[in-house]
Amino acid sequence: MSAPAARTTPADPAVGPVGADGDASTARRSRRGRSSTSPSSVSRWLLGGLAVTLGLAWAFPIYWMVSSAFLPSNRLQTRTPSFFPIEATLSNFRRVVSDPSFYEAFRISLTVTGLTLVAAILFAFVAALAVSRFRFRGRKAFIVTILVVQMIPAEGLFISQYQMLDSWGLVNRVLGLTIVYVAAVLPFTIWMLRGFVTGVPIELEEAGMMDGLSRTGAFFRITFPLLAPGLIAAGVFGFLQAWNEYTLALVVMTDPGRRTLPLWLQGLVEANRATDWGLVMAGATLIAVPVIIFFLVVQNRMTAGLVSGAVKG
Repeated sequence: MSAPAARTTPADPAVGPVGADGDASTARRSRRGRSSTSPSSVSRWLLGGLAVTLGLAWAFPIYWMVSSAFLPSNRLQTRTPSFFPIEATLSNFRRVVSDPSFYEAFRISLTVTGLTLVAAILFAFVAALAVSRFRFRGRKAFIVTILVVQMIPAEGLFISQYQMLDSWGLVNRVLGLTIVYVAAVLPFTIWMLRGFVTGVPIELEEAGMMDGLSRTGAFFRITFPLLAPGLIAAGVFGFLQAWNEYTLALVVMTDPGRRTLPLWLQGLVEANRATDWGLVMAGATLIAVPVIIFFLVVQNRMTAGLVSGAVKG
């Protein structure tokens, strides 16, 4: 007669595997808690908060300008600031666009900026290619000269520039202002484009020439698309410098009827004993609109140029 089989009781699920899983989940939660309060996460939060603070500090003057442009004069002159244009009006903008001198100043600024942009990009591009791709006598001296010219304060050249333009009969002329603008923008533009040209290996052109392309064809079909972002970046710099420049225009354009937009905006302040800040803010807002539009268009093309260069490379 065999002995009866021993009865086995099922293991309590709360004791075996579940207990192990509970210990593992508790350990994971403790590690997650330690990682969430690690120094790296705290530093990221601090840097993020600092970035947001700096962004708000940068954007607030722009918001204040636009908001004040929509407020009537009686609201702007009160001791209590108005952070929101509750009583918004377009009267300030109507007075700006009804001023004939605004359109003349806009035309002059647009013409000078366009000529400066084209001339600066063309001359700087050729100079950057020569400095980066060719070895010639005086190359290093030319590069050092570019750096030295950028160190000279612009105010130290006003007298000589005015005398030069006056002897040429170019004072109060768009061409005269364009010449001094190109001279001011060109050194930094050459230096910027030189970095882009140097960053494109010359072996790409040599490979294209081995495939049957001429040197010019290899440059325009291979290298030039890769330089498009640099040209656009240099164009943005030149546009902003020429559009917002004030001191050189004040020296060259002495005729009240031949003023750029920054000089026209100053005329709004000088024309009234008590400054009409609503009118000034409306004028400043309208001056900023072309810059915003230009940057948005160029930003899209800059992204397209980067992608196109990567694909063609």
